[in-house]
Amino acid sequence: MTDAYIYDHIRTPRGRGRLDGALAQITPVQLAAQTLIALRERNRLDTTEVGDVILGCVAPIGEQGANLGRLAAIVADYDQAVPGQQINRFCASALESVNLAAAVVAMGQADAIVAGGVESMSRTPMGGDGGPWYADPQTNWKSYYTPQGIGADLIATLDGYSRQDVDSFAVESQRRAAHAWEQGYFARSVVPVRDVIGEVLLRQDEHMRPGTRLEDLAKLKAAFTAMGESGYDALALQRYPEVERIAHVHTGGNSSGIVDGASAVLIGSRGFGQRSGLVPRGRILGFQSIGSEPTIMLTGPAPCSAKLLQRLGLGFDDIDLFEVNEAFASVVMRFMQDTGVEHGRINVNGGSIAMGHPLGATGAMLVGTALDELERRGGKRALITLCAAAGMATATVIERI
Repeated sequence: MTDAYIYDHIRTPRGRGRLDGALAQITPVQLAAQTLIALRERNRLDTTEVGDVILGCVAPIGEQGANLGRLAAIVADYDQAVPGQQINRFCASALESVNLAAAVVAMGQADAIVAGGVESMSRTPMGGDGGPWYADPQTNWKSYYTPQGIGADLIATLDGYSRQDVDSFAVESQRRAAHAWEQGYFARSVVPVRDVIGEVLLRQDEHMRPGTRLEDLAKLKAAFTAMGESGYDALALQRYPEVERIAHVHTGGNSSGIVDGASAVLIGSRGFGQRSGLVPRGRILGFQSIGSEPTIMLTGPAPCSAKLLQRLGLGFDDIDLFEVNEAFASVVMRFMQDTGVEHGRINVNGGSIAMGHPLGATGAMLVGTALDELERRGGKRALITLCAAAGMATATVIERI
């Protein structure tokens, strides 16, 4: 076994995931290819050294189907011997791609792999891939399927989080993200997206709403009330009979934003770095994925992180920084409640509520955000974790070199 090192990472800015969003005219394969090109050019990467391109994608249909890992590598003019693959662990897909790359490198089966993800939510709508989870009655019955927003509101109900609690969390996410951009914390890692003639379409995360106030969010209507009244509340309450009724507190303002984006992380062995003249910035200490209760489906990050840390012989106090994906405010609040980790170590530069959550790309983005912040602060270790649909979670611990 050998160590798997992180040599570099790149992401696009996140564009609003709608037809008038800045990145809506860019196809998913082009979006992913631009990150691969930037990673190659910045590191003077000899792509014959790359053993694979692994991309996460949550809605792998139409323009996002047919193995974007391989196709993006071709469009990016990587050596034709570089294969590619596309994986789907729902919202944890890009983090899983990083973990898979680390495992392959650690086993000595490749010297370098580019791992990341892509999601163009303006062009491929969330849930557009269908599948038995949504459509097959037998699968619905076994999983007590309810949409994620109902699960987020159920967490808030079970834990006693009020509308003001989740809105306050969202305001802080916006404040932290705005501060990070103002201070240039993302400047090294975010590469502009260009159109076919080379004109820059977007340089900065488009979804952010700097200056958002608590009173602004209080004006928004709860997003999942009608969905709950259509029958999903009743279904969730069958699984959680101790709850009298679900309090719907999540809105578009305290939930993750629908956006377009892509990410790429260069992972390799020590020998690869020496041959390529590259210095490793971090290494992957370990990773873990688990299943969790599928109806509420959003509670996995804490037990997944605990299981990983136990296996590594570490505790939560041994981690300097945490990136816990802000799928909904209550998800991160539940993580803090279950682990005792204070908010001052979690998502210190904001999260998906402020900047958006390009489903298949987010996990690798969070790896990069954590590594950059470890370097800025002189920290040692970070833990990255995301909940995933159908009741799953993935976690990864990285260490700064």
